[in-house]
Amino acid sequence: MVVRITGKVQGAEKLQRALAAISGPQLQQAMAEGINMGAGRAKNAMRQEMQSVFDRPTPYILNAVQVHKKATPESLEALIAPTYMGGKGVDPQKILKAQEKGERRADKRSEVALRRAQILPSGYQTAIPEAPFPGSDDGRGNLRGTFLAQLIGYFQAYGTAGGRANTSAKRKQAIQRYGSKSSKFMGPVRGHRFFVAGVQQKVWTVEGGEPVLKAVGRNRGKHLQPGIWAAMSGPGQDLRPVLMFVKTPNYTPRISLEQVRQRSGVDELVPKWIRGRIYEAAKRAGR
Repeated sequence: MVVRITGKVQGAEKLQRALAAISGPQLQQAMAEGINMGAGRAKNAMRQEMQSVFDRPTPYILNAVQVHKKATPESLEALIAPTYMGGKGVDPQKILKAQEKGERRADKRSEVALRRAQILPSGYQTAIPEAPFPGSDDGRGNLRGTFLAQLIGYFQAYGTAGGRANTSAKRKQAIQRYGSKSSKFMGPVRGHRFFVAGVQQKVWTVEGGEPVLKAVGRNRGKHLQPGIWAAMSGPGQDLRPVLMFVKTPNYTPRISLEQVRQRSGVDELVPKWIRGRIYEAAKRAGR
């Protein structure tokens, strides 16, 4: 998934006079500078398109679109590509390829963790409700790390390495009675308990430091959309969606970085910018 920017020397008599005044290396440098200006314009156009097309794109995916390789006098071509900057995020090449080709998107880190913990069933991905559960999301449609850790611990899904992070019975009782007021990421909400609805849930315990499957829980909340729900303490049946489970979709093509490059006007502007750099070089040469 790479977009290429190149350029040509185009012009009439004035340009020919300027070309006669400079050396080969100066011409190559002028061309490289013009191409790199075009690459910068195309990169910005791609980021603007992503902000327009996608729903609340994260800075991670927006900033991933980089001038991957600048043009030089020795190589008159610039490359723009989604660039993996390291860390724990999903490779942006995979994310944008799904949007461009209409493929299944890669699992988010939270989905990988929930699936590994036997909470998210196979064949499903997640979606945050339109009205997010207090403290659950980062404002961009993703689970906050601290909230994800709470969910995994609440369902006793940490294994050997994180067994101590599983929520104790005493802590569960406190959450059900008082909520998580002491947790900054949750805020002042009512007492509640979490449960998985609409799909069968595997029930695990930790024995001898190892996770052990004890039973397959009954399909609770069949009338509810599959996902994690919160039953709020107090009178009445107050249920709130926390995280929805949706069948893994295939995206329809939504963006083409090559088409964005074409619409950005760089094919017309790069030759103009190259000419400008040639005239400046000729002026410095005294011609």
